[in-house]
Amino acid sequence: MDKIDIPKKAIYRLSIYHRCLQRLQDNGQQTVSSTALAKAAGVKPSQLRKDLAYFGQFGTRGLGYPVETLASMVRDALGRERLQPVVLVGAGNLGSALLRYQGFQKEGFEVVCAFDADPEGARRRGIGIPVKGEEEIDSYIRTEGVKLAILCVPAGVAQAVANRLVAAGVQGILNFSPVMLEVPPEVTVNSVDLALELEHLSFFVR
Repeated sequence: MDKIDIPKKAIYRLSIYHRCLQRLQDNGQQTVSSTALAKAAGVKPSQLRKDLAYFGQFGTRGLGYPVETLASMVRDALGRERLQPVVLVGAGNLGSALLRYQGFQKEGFEVVCAFDADPEGARRRGIGIPVKGEEEIDSYIRTEGVKLAILCVPAGVAQAVANRLVAAGVQGILNFSPVMLEVPPEVTVNSVDLALELEHLSFFVR
């Protein structure tokens, strides 16, 4: 399948559609209507149909979309036909917890290596993948051709580590460090600020 030019916001929604389609496949459902899939994904049916139009016109009026075919097309567009390698930098408490998360591989990602300023300490936490010193970040990423990274380092060093990741060839960073990273336009950063999310939730708690 040729690479499809899809806007970033649509890519995020496609990931949600893919997860919903996986659940339908697991339940043995063969077709799904745009209304049902949109409801499961939390979007309007018109938005879903617009997003799926990037793949051309398919599906049968009155019957809906074939679940297996649609899941395969979305998975291919997202680059998930094979496991994508990911590295994690900062194997402290949060990083170690993420490394124990079993859901990455199900979604098409494999954390292949972790890096930490104290690799021996990280290994004592029972991490099941290789843990290397931070001085090996550059050579490992270049040698293995890794394009995705998870960043869990303290705020004071986050930008410097991000600079090294980008220079080594990383194109996407999932940032758990509490700082806004500055990266070149061709690099994508998704930041997860847990404290900020709690602050947002607390506004609605009375």
